[in-house]
Amino acid sequence: MRIAGAVRVVVAAAACGVLLTSCAGGGDDGSEKDDAGADHGKRAQAGAVDLRRIPDVGDRLQSKIPEQARQVVAVYGDGEDSAKSTVVLYTKSGDKDTTWDKARSWPAHNGKKGWTTDHRENDKRSPVGVFTLTDAGGVLADPGAKFPYTKSASMQAPHYWPKTHWHDFDYVIAIDYNRAKGTPPNDPTRPQGQSKGGSIWLHMDHGSGTSGCVSLSKPGMEYLLRTLDPKQHPVVVMGDKANLEA
Repeated sequence: MRIAGAVRVVVAAAACGVLLTSCAGGGDDGSEKDDAGADHGKRAQAGAVDLRRIPDVGDRLQSKIPEQARQVVAVYGDGEDSAKSTVVLYTKSGDKDTTWDKARSWPAHNGKKGWTTDHRENDKRSPVGVFTLTDAGGVLADPGAKFPYTKSASMQAPHYWPKTHWHDFDYVIAIDYNRAKGTPPNDPTRPQGQSKGGSIWLHMDHGSGTSGCVSLSKPGMEYLLRTLDPKQHPVVVMGDKANLEA
C-alpha cells in the first residue's frame, strides 16, 4: 500500500475542492434514481459477436486499445446526453488468447449531461476515449488492490454535499485522462492544462449522474480493485453508443 507523503497530502488537500467537484459534482441532489444497466454483455451476445474485438466498439476506438492489454473496462453509455451507462469487464487469459471473455457487468452512471469528445472543465460530461488505468486509492483502507493504492482522508467528499454523495470516494480508480500516471488519484497535476478538466475516476455510485466520472456499486468497485492488474495493462473504453461504434 502506498501512503501519500505529508507534502503531497497537503497539496492534494489544498486542491481537493476543485478536484472533487470535477469528479462528483456536489450540486447534484441525488434525486435521479434509476434501475439502469441492462446487461450489455447479454445484449451483445444476442447476435453474432466477434469476440476477438470488444463488442460494440468500432474501429476508431478499437485501434486505440493497446495490443498488450488483457483487461478492458468497457463503459457503454445509454446515449450522448444520458447519465446512465453499463460497465462491463472483459478479459483475456493470456498473451496467446485471441478472444475476450466477459467477466462481470454492473449498472453505472456517467456525467450528468452525458458524453463528449472534447471534455472541458465543469462541462458535466464524461470524456469519450480509451484511457489507461494505473493508480487507485480512497478514504477506506486498501481492499486488496493490485494497483498502487493511496489511502487518504483528503479524498473525502465534502459534507456540504448531499449526504448521498459522502461515500463516493471511499474507493477510487483514476482514469488516466489529463493526469500524471504514478501519482495518487487526487494529485492536481494536469498535463493538458486546467481547461481540459481532470480527476476523472471510477468511483462509488450515489444513484445519479456525476460531473464526469463513472460510478458503480461498492461491490463492483471492490471487484475491480482486486481484479485489475497492472501486469495485464488494463484500460477503460468509454463513451455513448454512437461514439463507441464509430
